[in-house]
Amino acid sequence: MQDGAVQKLGVIGLGYIGLPTAATFAASGLEVVGVDVNQRVRDSVNAGIAHIEEGDLDTLVATVVGQGRLRACAEPVPCDAFIIAVPTPVSHDSVRLPDISYVESAARAIAPVLGPGNIVILESTSPVGTTDRVRDILAELRTDLRFPGLDPDPQIHIAYCPERIIPGRMLEELKSNDRIVGGMTNRCTELSVALYKRFVQGACIESDVRTAEMVKLTENAFRDVNIAFANELSMVCDALHLDVWEIIRLANRHPRVSILNPGAGVGGHCIAVDPWFIISSAPEQSRLMRTAREVNLHKTEDIISQLSAMLDQDQDCKLGCFGLTYKADVDDFRESPALQIAHALTAKYPGRVLSSDPFSAALGELGSGLVVRDAEAVLAEVTAAAVLVAHTSFRSLVFPDSMRLMDAVGLWK
Repeated sequence: MQDGAVQKLGVIGLGYIGLPTAATFAASGLEVVGVDVNQRVRDSVNAGIAHIEEGDLDTLVATVVGQGRLRACAEPVPCDAFIIAVPTPVSHDSVRLPDISYVESAARAIAPVLGPGNIVILESTSPVGTTDRVRDILAELRTDLRFPGLDPDPQIHIAYCPERIIPGRMLEELKSNDRIVGGMTNRCTELSVALYKRFVQGACIESDVRTAEMVKLTENAFRDVNIAFANELSMVCDALHLDVWEIIRLANRHPRVSILNPGAGVGGHCIAVDPWFIISSAPEQSRLMRTAREVNLHKTEDIISQLSAMLDQDQDCKLGCFGLTYKADVDDFRESPALQIAHALTAKYPGRVLSSDPFSAALGELGSGLVVRDAEAVLAEVTAAAVLVAHTSFRSLVFPDSMRLMDAVGLWK
């Protein structure tokens, strides 16, 4: 391709970030080829159906697939630019090390189809230095091409541009939010900005690769620390028999205080994961962030402990867990503390725990072992309830006055 002339885009990973990104680029006029290892995902996209619940995404996917601008396949094909949007989880042991194997696999997958002038952009939230790793993998596999940082006249342009969207508002925020674009050279940044400017209405702020990587991690670590304060405050108030919601309401009347709402912990693929990337890179310098992670993990364990005590005290008690997703009104169960609570209690008290979530159809194997029913059906059968996610549909439920109730998310506050 001519340097920077993007007409065909490959998006590696068609998950919660990749599919909205691919569809939005396709709507801007590009030919987009989405790549995913999951055949169910590919079949769904090629049928014009979004496999995730996200506002108008279903309509957008149907439109661009119908126009022939978006298709899904199992392997990358030659394109002018590639965006890598695959997961970057952490291990679930005590060490919590980042796993960039999906990113590395994506880099190896696109290496054979790279051509001079191509742009490669990593969007996956990653530890500082991951984009360099992508470059090194590509350079190792394609010795016939010149790469930034390794040659003064590179043929391949590499950048990092983290996503900044939230489930429930993805399509809107893809366009309206500012983007941080960090290229390995000024030309890498310039070409990447030009690509995003096809639809981004917010500012595309130029930076360098490592700064852009750290900015994304900083944003989510900041949120995690602030949520940890709210969650710790809720446990303190429980110990002192105080209403944390009233405490927060009154404290927030101070002009320089803005306490977030506590919950069942912290979930999702960003806030619950990304701080570990910083902690693993600089453990001695990230003590507050580690403590915040530990507080938020402990809040989930605290709820399990409280509900276990209630079930132990009354052998006839039957509990309903209302909400399983990681946040309200989305079908995303990744790192969900509510789901963890439901699984722990169901395993410990078989036959005595029922669960309900309006998005339970998307649970798949994650729901294995749970007894999941419609909210009204659960309500009719249990003698105690724990509201773990503030789904809008739960607000209309009528819980009997005699029912023991834990409102972990302030549904009625």
